[in-house]
Amino acid sequence: MSYLWKRTLLLTGATLLSTSIAYAQTPDLSDPPPIQGEVITENLGTHTIRVGLGLAETSPLYISTRYFGDILAERTEGRLTVNVFPNSQLGDDAQMMEMLQTGTLDMTIPSTSPATSYVQELAVFDLPFLLPTREAAIAVLESDVALGLLDKFEGTGIKAFAYHENGYRQLTNSVRPVESPDDVAGLDVSGLTIRTMENPVQLSIWQALGANPTPMAFGEVFSAMEQGVIDGQENPWSTILTSNFHEVQDYGSETRHVYTPFIIMMSERTWNRLDPAYQELVQQAAQEAAAYEIQLATEYDDWARGQLEARGMQITRLDDEQIAAFQAAVQPVYDQWAPRIGEDLIAEIQQIVESTMAE
Repeated sequence: MSYLWKRTLLLTGATLLSTSIAYAQTPDLSDPPPIQGEVITENLGTHTIRVGLGLAETSPLYISTRYFGDILAERTEGRLTVNVFPNSQLGDDAQMMEMLQTGTLDMTIPSTSPATSYVQELAVFDLPFLLPTREAAIAVLESDVALGLLDKFEGTGIKAFAYHENGYRQLTNSVRPVESPDDVAGLDVSGLTIRTMENPVQLSIWQALGANPTPMAFGEVFSAMEQGVIDGQENPWSTILTSNFHEVQDYGSETRHVYTPFIIMMSERTWNRLDPAYQELVQQAAQEAAAYEIQLATEYDDWARGQLEARGMQITRLDDEQIAAFQAAVQPVYDQWAPRIGEDLIAEIQQIVESTMAE
C-alpha cells in the first residue's frame, strides 16, 4: 500500500469508497519518494494553501499535488496544509490564474498554453513537433532556457516554480479514423470540429490541418462532445482516460503533435505572506512534486492508451511517414509564429533537442 494511499485512508475516511474506486482505475504507479529534509519546528504561522486543478483525482497531476501537500505538512508539523480542488471546480486554467493575481486562490498548475497571456514566449511549447521524444522534452524543461521563462512571471502577481508534464497531445473524435491531414480536413465532407485550448498557436495548427478549431475551456469539453457541439479534442492519453472522453469519442490517433508542460505556480500575495523559511520549503516541495509527477505521467501514458482501447476506442498508431505528412502540413505555423515567439529561443530549444537525440 502506497504512502499516499495510507494518507488518504487517514485523512479522508468519509470518502473512502470514492477514493478507493479512483485508485482502482490507475496502473501500478510508483510510490512517492520518502519525504526527507529538516522539519521546521518553529511556529512561523499556520496556513492552508488552496490548490485548484483542471484534472481529475485519478490524474498524475492530482496525485503529485497530494504529495506536495504531504511534504509541506510533514516538514512543518502540520502548520502548512494543502487543500486540492480538482475537476475545474474553481474554474478553468485562465480563470484560476486570474484568481492567483487577485489572491482569491493560492496555487494552480495550468498548462503552458493559457499561460502565454502572461509570458508570450511560453508559446514555444505550442509549436507542433518541436519536442520529438520525452527525453528531449525533459532535457528542455530542465534547461536554463526553459527555467528562464518562469522568471518572466515576475511582476504579474504570479510566482512560477517548476514544470510538470502534461504530455504529448493526441487527437480523438467521434466521426472517423484519422490517419492523415486529409482525414482532418474531410476533403469532400466537412472538416472535423476540434476543441482547442484558448491559445492562438493551437488554433493555427488546426487551421493548417483543415479542421474547424473551436477554443473552449476544458471543463466544458465533455458535455460539448456529448451534445455534438464539437467532434473531438486533443489531449494526452492520461487526460483523455481520466476525463472519461472515451465515453463520447470513438476514434483516437497517436499524433503526438504537441508536447505541453504544466507549470506549478502560486499567488504572489500568498507567497508574500509566508515566512522565508516556508518560502524555501514551498520551492523545494514544488521541485520534488514536479519530478514525481513527470515519473507518474511517464508510467501512466502507455497504460492509459491501452485502457482506452480496452474500453472501446479505436486508436490509430501513426507511422513515421504518416507523421511526416502532418509535419509538412503544419509548417506554416512556424512561418507565422516564429518571429513573434522568438527565433533565437526556438533555435536554442532545437539545439538542446538535437544534442539529446545525438546521445
